[in-house]
Amino acid sequence: MQLHFKEFTTNAFFKIESNRLLEQFIQPKQTELYTFIWTKNQPIEVVIDSIPISVKPNSILALTPIQYLQVIQPNDVVIYQFNREFYCIKDHDHEVSCVGILFFGNSNIPIIHLDDAEQRKFELLHEVFIDELNTKDNIQAEMLRMLMARFIIKSTRLLKAKAGLNETAKSSKVDLLRSFNFLVEQHFKTEHGVAFYAQQLFKSPKTLSNNFAKLNRSPLQIIHERIILEAKRLLIYTDKTAKEIAYEVGFEDASHLSRLFKKYTSQSPSEFKKQLKPIVEEKLTS
Repeated sequence: MQLHFKEFTTNAFFKIESNRLLEQFIQPKQTELYTFIWTKNQPIEVVIDSIPISVKPNSILALTPIQYLQVIQPNDVVIYQFNREFYCIKDHDHEVSCVGILFFGNSNIPIIHLDDAEQRKFELLHEVFIDELNTKDNIQAEMLRMLMARFIIKSTRLLKAKAGLNETAKSSKVDLLRSFNFLVEQHFKTEHGVAFYAQQLFKSPKTLSNNFAKLNRSPLQIIHERIILEAKRLLIYTDKTAKEIAYEVGFEDASHLSRLFKKYTSQSPSEFKKQLKPIVEEKLTS
């Protein structure tokens, strides 16, 4: 199954694909599009940013365009992909936008499991998607965007329920986490201190830390983990030296990155590259 929509006036792009698309990711590469992978009756084995993950049957995995995906064991899936021009330029509520909880607002890789009732709801929504992709008229684009908004709203609700995020949390800590994560995504290569982000959010560093206390992760830890994640991506998927990578993530001295990297991984960048890359390659050939 391959169904595509393209709006030439805005360059908006949306498509629904089957597991055939996963063949493009036998070797790791960036998704380049906002991506939902919906497993059906079997699990799939993937590596996301060097992290091996088994996605259970009847689950939805959400990925951003910057993440590296490698598929180790493909199976029957439905895939939705779209670019910023299709959905992200619309005035959606922050929680279901392209900087919402499913994408840059979640500190972990979002995987949503569907029970029997939710599976039926998503199957019905999928049928409407297909019907609209086969209906060529002047309101097709708006209908598809409305359907994607519904898909994201439903997925976001399930993810929030899984995480135990209630409506009170939504108006405070969840919004703050989402805003903080998105700012980190924009500035982590140049801004490594909490004070910058606190100022952007009109909070004091202490207030930020207090709000993050229940997450068992400090604001500084989130900044550092994003830097380490980018360093890992570059170490695994490029041939850049440790010095070049350090400069790319905002360190003038490679030793500064090396100390930070070792603090979070117990390895130097060079040790990490030597040990982890063969593991990923072994999974590919096994």
